[in-house]
Order: sequence, then structure tokens, then C-alpha cells
Amino acid sequence: MLLLPWWIYVCIIGILVSGYMAFKTAREDKQIDDEFIEKEGQVFIDRIEQERQKKRELLEQQQVPNDQSAS
Repeated sequence: MLLLPWWIYVCIIGILVSGYMAFKTAREDKQIDDEFIEKEGQVFIDRIEQERQKKRELLEQQQVPNDQSAS
């Protein structure tokens, strides 16, 4: 079983653990980034919806006087 010195086995185990931790950390970072992007996107969508609502209200206010004067 001991074809190589013990410290080589320790290095191999260290490399495997390091690779696993790098993969795990990258996956967690991606999840955090996705959550942040989703929150920022929702803020942007809310702003667009507010602007659309303001435009609708402005158009409705402009149409009401025009409809009354035509009668």
C-alpha cells in the first residue's frame, strides 16, 4: 500500500479537498449573484411599471377634458 511517501498522499488529499472547496464556493457565489441580480431587476421592473402608471393617468386626465368639451 505504501508505494509512495506519506506526505504525497497528504498532498493528494489536500488537492482534492481544495478542489471541492473551490467548487462549493463558486456555486455559493453564483447563487448570491443570481439573488442580487434578481432583486435589482425587480427594482427596475417596478420603476418601469410606475412610469407606465403615471403615463396612463396623464393620458386619462388629458382625455377627460377633451371628452367634456366635445359634448
